[in-house]
Amino acid sequence: MLNTSIKLNHSPVQHRRVSDQMYITLLVAFVAVGLFLVASVLVPNFFQVQNMLNLVTNNWAVISLGVGVSFLLISGNFDLSVGGIVALSGVLSVWFAQSVTGASTLSSGLGLPYWMAIVGALLGALLIGGLNALFVVRFRIPSIIVTLGTMMVARGIAQVITQGSQRNTNLPSEFGVLGSLKVFGTSMQFPVLFMLLLFLAAIFIERKTVFGRITYWIGANPEAAKLSGIDNAKHITYLYLFSALVAGIVGILLSSEFKSGFSNRGLLMEFDALVIALLGGIAIAGGFGSVIGMFFGAIILAVVTSAATGLTLSPDWQFILRAVAVFLAITAQTWALSLRSK
Repeated sequence: MLNTSIKLNHSPVQHRRVSDQMYITLLVAFVAVGLFLVASVLVPNFFQVQNMLNLVTNNWAVISLGVGVSFLLISGNFDLSVGGIVALSGVLSVWFAQSVTGASTLSSGLGLPYWMAIVGALLGALLIGGLNALFVVRFRIPSIIVTLGTMMVARGIAQVITQGSQRNTNLPSEFGVLGSLKVFGTSMQFPVLFMLLLFLAAIFIERKTVFGRITYWIGANPEAAKLSGIDNAKHITYLYLFSALVAGIVGILLSSEFKSGFSNRGLLMEFDALVIALLGGIAIAGGFGSVIGMFFGAIILAVVTSAATGLTLSPDWQFILRAVAVFLAITAQTWALSLRSK
C-alpha cells in the first residue's frame, strides 16, 4: 500500500503592515474626525452638513497653497513666499485691468484686456518663484531665508502699487466673474472647484508619477538622488515655479472674488499653509508625508478655529488655542511613530 503524505501550509497569512506614511495619514484623519465630534458636543449647532462643507470651502485658498508648500517640504525645502505672491498677483491683476482714464492714481491702471491682466499677474508670480529657485539652487542660500525675503519683496511691491491701500475702481465688468462663478448651476464656486482639481492632481502626481517619487528621493537623501542621476536643481526649480503659480492663481481668484487688489491680502497665509502641512504629518526635514495628510491637517486647523469662534473666544485666545493644537498634534505624531518602531 502506497502511503503518501501531503504537507499543507497551515501557517497564518502574513498581512502587510501599512507604511509609516499611511499610518500617520490615518492617524491625522482620525484626529480630525475626533476633534470635529468633540467640537460638535461643545459648540451649539456645530454638527451640521453645511458646517462640514464650510470647513473645506472656506479654506480653499490655504489648502491650495498647502499643495505647493507640501511638495517643497517633502523635497526638504520651505516656501514662505506664497502669502506675498497672493497679494502681488491680486494687485497686479487689478492694476493691469484698470482703465487708464481714472480720476486718481489708485483708480488708473494699464487698461489691458482681462485675460492679458491675468497672464501678466501670473508672470509676476512666476518671477518670484524663479527668484526663490535661483537663490536656493544656484547660490545655496537656505530656503527659509530666501522665501522670507521674497515674501516681503512681493508684498512690498504690492504695497507700492496700491500705495498701502487698495485698488477697486475702474475695473472691467468681467473682472469679478472667476471669483463668483457657480459651477454647473450648483452652489459650488469656481475657486473651490480649482482647489479640488488641484488636490486630486497632486495626489496623482505624488503616488503615480516619477516626478512624485523623485520629490521624495530628493527629500530623503539629496546626495544619493544626485548620484543616481537625478537633476536636483532642475526638480526643485520646477517645484518653486509650481508653488508660485498656484499662489498666483489663488491671488487672482481672491481679487476677482472681492473685486479689489489689496496689499495685505494673503497675510499669514504662508504660515497657515506651513502649519497644515506639518499637522498633516509632512516631515520638516523632508522625504516623508502626503498631500492627503495635509488636507486633514487643514481640517484640524479649520475645526479648531471654527470651534473657538463658536465658543466666542477672543482672537488672542484663538491664536493660543491653534498654537497648542499644532504643538500637540506634531508631538503626538512623533510619539506614535516612535511607539510604532519599537
